[in-house]
Amino acid sequence: MEKSKVYFTDMRTSDGNSLLKKLDRLMQKAGIENIDFNNKFVAIKMHFGEPGNLSFLRPNYAKVVADKVKSLGGYPFLTDCNTLYVGRRKNALEHIDSAMENGFSPMSTGCQMIIADGLKGTDDVDVPVNGGEYIEKAHIGRAIMDADIFIALTHFKGHEATGFGGALKNIGMGCGSRAGKMDMHAGGKPEVLAEKCVKCTVCSKNCAQDAISFETGKAYIDHNKCVGCGRCLGACNFDAIVNNNSVANDELNCRIAEYTKAVIDGRPCFYINVVTDVSPYCDCHGNNDMPIIPNVGLFASFDPVALDVACADACNKMPVISGSKLDEETHHHNHNDHFTNTFPETNWRSAVIHGEKIGIGKIDYELVVSK
Repeated sequence: MEKSKVYFTDMRTSDGNSLLKKLDRLMQKAGIENIDFNNKFVAIKMHFGEPGNLSFLRPNYAKVVADKVKSLGGYPFLTDCNTLYVGRRKNALEHIDSAMENGFSPMSTGCQMIIADGLKGTDDVDVPVNGGEYIEKAHIGRAIMDADIFIALTHFKGHEATGFGGALKNIGMGCGSRAGKMDMHAGGKPEVLAEKCVKCTVCSKNCAQDAISFETGKAYIDHNKCVGCGRCLGACNFDAIVNNNSVANDELNCRIAEYTKAVIDGRPCFYINVVTDVSPYCDCHGNNDMPIIPNVGLFASFDPVALDVACADACNKMPVISGSKLDEETHHHNHNDHFTNTFPETNWRSAVIHGEKIGIGKIDYELVVSK
């Protein structure tokens, strides 16, 4: 079986050769010009960053992609879907305000921004998942499905539930409407360890479903209201909230892969991962921890599975940054994988294995280096 090609360029620059120029050349070398963009609407899916987070991709990267699409005759727009959790991106108005606060605008990116699932996260399309084992129909933001061509521009970083957030996470979870995100998170719901709860109420402030109460004196999670988004796990500083469903994260990864299939099936797609500022946590947090490894480079491919595997392999060859969360965790356990070491309950391979199984890409890849 022929391996998928993944194209790579490092972060080294020189006078007259900026990272933005290298990204443009990388896209060209990877074959983006083989797509017929003429008079086509092009969704560029990216993460605008939760305000307070400083590791999200700068708008400059988006402008390079948008300018390339326009030069090829297409009509690009930047897009994302609303979030399920408490924050400043849970409706389209706050979402666009947040994006603009982080520097995204038609002036800085060269194209408009559209929140794909509408004002309240309810404007979605039910898309069949052919060959899906977990999802029969995925709930995808309407504007994303209305586009003729789909491009994923992803900040590759760690993630507390999926191991890392790469192309599959950006596409699958990111393109799901609020109902879609609930659908993907349905595999597991957290519990409270009462003996560890200090009644700080931070978990309840981070619950968009009003599922956490303190009527018994300690936090209590009502599973009839809980959607399993996991924000309370990340919010608790005392390890009082846990997910005892050992298959929850693996199932989440599989559901994300199936949502990815719903988004990309049947139309031209192209994928870019920028492996820089590799924070251990998702850009959905209103803060970012220091990077766990040095910057790696830019990757592009027509295969999102191969792309994510190539990025993970490259990250695992990098040294650990002293004082980072990865450095701290590696002292306690070593699974010979930076992302598993950072969050031992995660298994990023479950996503790419399932992705290959359902036909959205290949794990084996050939790395082509571009200067």
